[in-house]
Amino acid sequence: MTVREEVPARLRRAAGALLRPGGRLPRPTGQQWLADTALALVLTFVSMQYAWGDGYDEAHRYRMVDLVILVFLSSASLAWRRRYPLAVLSIVTFATALTPDEISRLTFYSCVIAAYSAAAYSPHRLPTLAGLSVVVALMSRSGQAGPTTPYIYVAPTVPTQYVPLFISVPIVVAALGLRTWKLRAAETRTRLTAVESARAEELHRAVEHERARIARELHDVVTHNVSVMVIQAGAARKIMDKSPDRAREALLAVEAGGRAAMGELRNVMGLLTMDLDPESAEPENLAPQPGLDRLEALVGRMRSAGVPVELTVSGAPRPLSAGVELAAYRVVQEALTNTVKHASGADASVRLSYGADELHVEITDTGGRPGPAATTGNGRGLIGLRERLAVYGGTLCTGPRPLGGYRVRALIPLEGR
Repeated sequence: MTVREEVPARLRRAAGALLRPGGRLPRPTGQQWLADTALALVLTFVSMQYAWGDGYDEAHRYRMVDLVILVFLSSASLAWRRRYPLAVLSIVTFATALTPDEISRLTFYSCVIAAYSAAAYSPHRLPTLAGLSVVVALMSRSGQAGPTTPYIYVAPTVPTQYVPLFISVPIVVAALGLRTWKLRAAETRTRLTAVESARAEELHRAVEHERARIARELHDVVTHNVSVMVIQAGAARKIMDKSPDRAREALLAVEAGGRAAMGELRNVMGLLTMDLDPESAEPENLAPQPGLDRLEALVGRMRSAGVPVELTVSGAPRPLSAGVELAAYRVVQEALTNTVKHASGADASVRLSYGADELHVEITDTGGRPGPAATTGNGRGLIGLRERLAVYGGTLCTGPRPLGGYRVRALIPLEGR
């Protein structure tokens, strides 16, 4: 677009902005309607008092009927100043044009209020500007002596005794407005401070919750795999000279456990890296968190570590939420890890039961002697499981069995999942 074409285009856009409504006409509330009606009545009463008194004396050549019509047109129409601001301005301007200069006070105040209402409430810019221009032109001629009567005294539009009032009222209004603004600014600062404090506290709680979640995940991943690796490495050391083949199998199991631990750690740390820097994460290297479909692999690793484990699934398996499956998987993983650490040589049993609205997970062992990794725990495993299950409304019961061994039982509600 050339310069010659750009200037007319800007002018057209500016003209279009002036012609387009800047919004919608307001719909006054009941209180606003009553206030405008009261203002119109008061101004009508005052104007009629002036018309019957000084106004009529100054313009005695005009009939009282004419003055009443001017008062009604200029003052009573202000009751609709919010709903129809341009129409009211037009009516008041017409009345002002018909008002003689000697009694311009009769419509002066109504004209000021109508002009303000049009500027404040009318969405039509160009008609409002035109109407205000006419009002200014009419006001500039009011209160002046005509060429035929240059020495006739004309009463000022605003009486002298009212000048202090017209000066003090804006000052008071401005002072009240400034005080209100300061109070609102102080309240706003207080609210912002409270909101910032609440957000900081919420962020702190979220960080603590995330730290606890990460600690649980790392504990479940590291404790299980490291415990199995310690047992298998110890077994390989003991039988290395007598049975190299079995020692080699144990070392291969150690290697597999290490790879599994590294894979799960990579998943957890990869998720953290994705949260901190999404561009640097590698989604193709991430795997979903383990679920109930990986129980067979978990039981297989335990069997390869020398722990006889029996897995039983009853009920109708159905898809569950990823969080519920992860919680159930971690319960089985932690219970079997404790069996390896604290009941070496024991047989274990895992029972998974799908109910109508509950998922039952039970892990039992027959008891045994503490293993080499019995002293590596910090007692947070079962506490972490209870916290994890509490998120889904689940419960965890643990304790020794009457005939020996240990039992871990979890109950997770499935209603609405």
